[in-house]
Amino acid sequence: MANQPEDFVSTGNDSVQPTEGDTQVSGELTFNDKVIQKIIGIAMEKIDGLLNVQGGFFSSVAGKIANTDNVTAGIETEVGQKQVAVDMEIICEYGKDAAKIYDEIKQVVVTEVKKMTHLDVIEVNVNVADIQTEEEYEQNKETLQDKASDAADTVGAYTSEKTDQAAGKINEGVDKAKEKTEPKVQ
Repeated sequence: MANQPEDFVSTGNDSVQPTEGDTQVSGELTFNDKVIQKIIGIAMEKIDGLLNVQGGFFSSVAGKIANTDNVTAGIETEVGQKQVAVDMEIICEYGKDAAKIYDEIKQVVVTEVKKMTHLDVIEVNVNVADIQTEEEYEQNKETLQDKASDAADTVGAYTSEKTDQAAGKINEGVDKAKEKTEPKVQ
């Protein structure tokens, strides 16, 4: 159907019949905030010296505990019908030019959002929440993941033990109920 005239009606078979004077279809294209945030998050991977986009302490911790690649964390957007405004908090690599990183972020955000949505980015606000060496960042990430993994193992073992205990008590109760309800020969 790619090379068909603008005015057409499908008749249910392979042929297409043009309509008379019916050239416009109404409707609108809108984007959920998460879509714009994801476009931006994926685009941020291209920027040298940007270690992380973070959504505050709890969001950052949650992402590290779950070991997820949630590219939308830490990116807030306000999406209108024609324009987008962006806010984010970042961790920069120590020794890198923060102003240059900011300029690259703006350029990448504007380019990628425009290319994929045709929306105009009118504002990009970036707060540098921390500066870390790459080694420090990786070490902090691994330490937090190790602690979360250990905590999850402990909770899992405790839950399993309590589940086994509960199942045992239920079985005891079922056995006693059977004994009381079984007819006894006299």
